[in-house]
Amino acid sequence: MVGWTGSRGAAVAAAVVIGVLVPATQQASAAPVREAHPVAATASAASPAAGAGSAAPGAAPGPAAAPVAPAPQAPAITHREERVGTPAGPVTVDIVVADLNRSELRATLLTGATVGERSSVPAHARRGGAVAAINGDFFDLARSNAPAGPSVRDGRALTSAVPPGRRLAPGVPGAQQGDVLAIDDDGTPRLDRLTLDASATGPEGRLRIDTLNAYAVPVGGIGLFTSDWAGDRAATLCGSDTDRDAPCAPDRFEVVVRDGAVTAVGPPGGGAIPAGEQVLAGRDQGAAALRGLAVGDRVTVRQALTAASGTVPRTAVGASPILRDGTPVAGLDARSRDPRSAAGLTAQGRLILLTADGRESTSVGITLAETAEQLRRAGAVDGVNLDGGGSSTMVFRDQVVNSPSEDAYRLVPNALGVVEN
Repeated sequence: MVGWTGSRGAAVAAAVVIGVLVPATQQASAAPVREAHPVAATASAASPAAGAGSAAPGAAPGPAAAPVAPAPQAPAITHREERVGTPAGPVTVDIVVADLNRSELRATLLTGATVGERSSVPAHARRGGAVAAINGDFFDLARSNAPAGPSVRDGRALTSAVPPGRRLAPGVPGAQQGDVLAIDDDGTPRLDRLTLDASATGPEGRLRIDTLNAYAVPVGGIGLFTSDWAGDRAATLCGSDTDRDAPCAPDRFEVVVRDGAVTAVGPPGGGAIPAGEQVLAGRDQGAAALRGLAVGDRVTVRQALTAASGTVPRTAVGASPILRDGTPVAGLDARSRDPRSAAGLTAQGRLILLTADGRESTSVGITLAETAEQLRRAGAVDGVNLDGGGSSTMVFRDQVVNSPSEDAYRLVPNALGVVEN
């Protein structure tokens, strides 16, 4: 690596770019930094119409022209490192660009066996066979460890969003419950919003279900838990919609459903849920409603994550939009500097993964406003903020290419990966 003597070891980027980060309002004349593509070779000889390579009338034919080799195709996935200047000092930024239009690449959500099972990003990448990966959503650190937002893996809905006040993330103006970065079956990335549409219908009518495998059931609500959840269900009925440390609900109750019938009722429990079994856990008014069900009652449980776009995603990770239509979201925090992870998409359907190192003398971290600007400079038109701080980790071809701020790689419940088919 040119000009770098930090702790990044042998995992170096292919190129180092020195840049200065300035607000978008000052960049009217500045061209965004974009991924370089190989230039197609052109023939140096004149065309036959100009006479070159054409035999004169009556002359012996000359040697046949050599075939022109096809232009090399740009790599489907690339990594680069940039050194960026900020008002507080230099920052090291790592950028992966993956062309999801290419059949040899696909994006996927990397997780453990359950939504609260954590691994390091390198471990997630190895297990999922990912050539590149970045940490995913904010999560319920040191408690359930479940992600805060919706998540979809291989078309399967794993989690819905917790109440907005329980999302452990910096505030982003305009961000809403259920915001995600989604990838369709055909590889098209997009910003979307996923809303849980779920209910349980029994002898006394239909009950609304508010969350799916979420670490915080809203006050007065009912949560649905499946075999993708293996944590403490009772704890999900504690706290308020804005305070995770508020007392537990005084009334908590759960119902176990299997093969369309209630098999058990009582206080909420915990631990692994067998495949094919569903647990409804309620608090306050939700608990009172569930008490109307008894063992043996027939109950139909249905659930789906509905996309605002109308397109069901194959992959989705909870995230907060910070860049829309090529413009950073107004009002983003421009003070707090931290390690950051972010993802974006280009107008051509490429996926951009980005980390910025922080909390070290050689890289001071960036603000949310600067994160949006870095995504824009990398070519993104839309982008989201992912979990940051000690979670920020990027893997490219089996190596951690950024410099995480903690001595050991933080264990996270999910990661966004790119796999070579």
